[in-house]
Amino acid sequence: MKQLIECVPNISEGRDMNIIKQVTDEIEKVEGVKLLDVDPGATTNRTVITFVGEPKQVCEAAFRVIKKASELIDMSQHHGDHPRFGATDVCPLIPVANITMEEVVEYARELGKRVGTELGIPVYCYENAAFEPKRKNLAACRAGEYEALKERMSTLEWKPCFGPSQWNSFVSGTGATAISARNFLIAVNYNLNTTSTRRANAIAFDVREKGRPAREGGAPNGKPLKDEKGNPIMIPGTLKGTKAIGWFIDEYGIAQVSMNITNIAETPLHICFDEVVSKAAARGIRVTGVEIVGLVPKCTLIDAGKYYLAKQERSLGVDDAELIKIAIKSMGLDDLKPFIPEEKIIEYMIEDKSSKKLIDMTCKDFANETASESPAPGGGSIAAYMGSLGAALGTMVANLSSHKSGWDERWEEFSIWAEKGQALKDELLFLVDEDTKSFNLIMDAFGLPKKTDEDKTARKQAIQDATKYAIEIPYRTLCRAFDVFELCIAMVKTGNPNSITDAAVGILCARAACYGAFMNMKINASSLDDKEFVNDILSKGEALITKADALEKEYTAIVMAEISK
Repeated sequence: MKQLIECVPNISEGRDMNIIKQVTDEIEKVEGVKLLDVDPGATTNRTVITFVGEPKQVCEAAFRVIKKASELIDMSQHHGDHPRFGATDVCPLIPVANITMEEVVEYARELGKRVGTELGIPVYCYENAAFEPKRKNLAACRAGEYEALKERMSTLEWKPCFGPSQWNSFVSGTGATAISARNFLIAVNYNLNTTSTRRANAIAFDVREKGRPAREGGAPNGKPLKDEKGNPIMIPGTLKGTKAIGWFIDEYGIAQVSMNITNIAETPLHICFDEVVSKAAARGIRVTGVEIVGLVPKCTLIDAGKYYLAKQERSLGVDDAELIKIAIKSMGLDDLKPFIPEEKIIEYMIEDKSSKKLIDMTCKDFANETASESPAPGGGSIAAYMGSLGAALGTMVANLSSHKSGWDERWEEFSIWAEKGQALKDELLFLVDEDTKSFNLIMDAFGLPKKTDEDKTARKQAIQDATKYAIEIPYRTLCRAFDVFELCIAMVKTGNPNSITDAAVGILCARAACYGAFMNMKINASSLDDKEFVNDILSKGEALITKADALEKEYTAIVMAEISK
């Protein structure tokens, strides 16, 4: 399986699109790397760039970004509202798929060493790539920003991890670069109905983990309190895993609370939003919306959508698109400009859009494709699709029941069923295309060369492997289709009585899907040499269709009797 990492370099240029374009062009020169997002900010004079790919290619693209930025950006002339100390200010590497944080740390340190050695740029490794605890925090590495770099980098305490430790004319132009390995970080700005930076800062201090300095008598202008070591005593904020400041944005004419959420599992975006709203309201200020900088994981918006639906006591068992829409509207993600999920959610951006999926076809086109002379999609894909329709019908009844007048106290009961139904539906839809893929793998295996003995051996093994997979996929379809019975039976028993026949049709779909999947298992099993595997999986399949038969007959009879009264 392919390893994927994300890289999010921030360059200290947000106004000159020619410079920004020259930097991002370097990324697109590296094969196997995909540029996902370029987000410039004029007031901050900073651009957040996001790209993804396999580790070695991503590191090569990151090196080229740092090199090109050092050639085009003169830090001695740089001004902007965002903290910074280098032409490429930060360059974090983030694990996305099939790679551990420990592996990403090694890549980050190798990149830092190369930048320091080959480019002569001072490098500080922070977050998980830090060599000592005090350097984990970016703010500690970047303290005093560019203006303090000349003095700090020559000290033993803050000597760069890689590259020169003495100021020279080249470093005065490039500044330093901070390189890290970290988890997903969400950069988000909360839009305020005020122009006051001081008030925005006060809200930021209320919520950020670091909080604000304690003062004598608790008075805003009181003398800062210090501990026995002379360090400021801080009053922690309310949100763990967050960093925040307030600022004024000229291009929008408003103040914002700018926040980095460094642990989205511990402190999700929607919790941060509600807390900022609360603290702002306590100061007579309203949050009008949220601006997400760069990209976010899909789960961030899915979780937010479910959170806000639950607050409304509405079913959470709706599709992802609807959950994302709820999240956008609940937090005002489209307050300043349109929020386009396909351009802001990382999973959507890295999706392979070149391959045509059956489930993306219209119902009419799917039927026509099935009816064509092409052998795929065939019975296995149709079985999976029938199962998904059964799950969809059961989910529909659950959602209708959740919203039924007079059943308000039961909304959560039916919401749980609807969520289960959505998960079944989504997996069965995946299996529609996966079944066709398994058939194509067999065809590809038969097309392998067979000139030499080695060719023949490899070809035979490939055919056997593909055949086994073509048994496992319909078995998976059978198992998920059988799970649909539980959902639809529950809806027959306890759901909205006006929709009892919808649940019954869902049961019929589930039975047909079970039989269709089992037939595909049997026909493919006849070609597999591993008879022990065949006997075991067919035995399991037979047990499931026997149960499916009995359940379909029992509950069809119950529904027929009910509607005949």
